[in-house]
This record gives sequence, structure tokens and C-alpha cells, in this order.
Amino acid sequence: MTMTCRGIRGATTAENTAESIHEATEEMLGAMLKANGLKGDQIAAAYFTATPDLTAAFPSTAARLRLGWEHVALLDSQQMEVEGAMPGCIRVLLLVNTEQRPEELVNIYLRGATNLRATTRA
Repeated sequence: MTMTCRGIRGATTAENTAESIHEATEEMLGAMLKANGLKGDQIAAAYFTATPDLTAAFPSTAARLRLGWEHVALLDSQQMEVEGAMPGCIRVLLLVNTEQRPEELVNIYLRGATNLRATTRA
């Protein structure tokens, strides 16, 4: 089977401190890698968003410093402000090189973000 670039989603919540943002991001990314049987060299890119109330740190910093993703394309952005949206939320779209089919991939929702997707398998 041939490697194909696929997207995997993840979400978690954090308090507005650098340590909380970095810890939550590291936990989420680690869970995504484990649930999908991925190694760091399979990650092509990671696109992070954070709600406007999270201003203490960039989530991508945790990927670079804590997971060693120095050669992965990382991008941070602010989520849209939508009335009633979950506060303190960090989301990520990982682009990974894998042989897995889309239906085999596991999206991860942790902490307060678990209620975003009731069908999460991990």
C-alpha cells in the first residue's frame, strides 16, 4: 500500500497560562500519535487554532519544544468568535503520511472538548 497524506483532527481545553496550553497540546498530540500508531516523522504539518481567550502561548510551541517537531510545518491561528462556543479550546488538524484509510484514523477530543464529538473512539 502507498503512503497518502491524510488529515486527523484533535481538540482539547486549557487555562490561559503558557504551561496549561503547552501541557494540553502535548497531551493531545501524544494521544493522537498513539491512537493512530504514528511516529513523528510521519507528520507533514500541523495547523493549530485557539479560542480568542487563549493568549498566553502558541500551541505550536509545545509541538516544537516538547515533541521535537523542528522539521514539521507548524501554524497557529485564532478561531472565529462564535456566540456560545467552547472557551479555552485548542484544535489541531494534523496532516500525516500514512497507509491507513480515512475510516481507520482516530480523531481525539480530550478534557472539556470531549463533548464536541460524541463519537470519539479514544
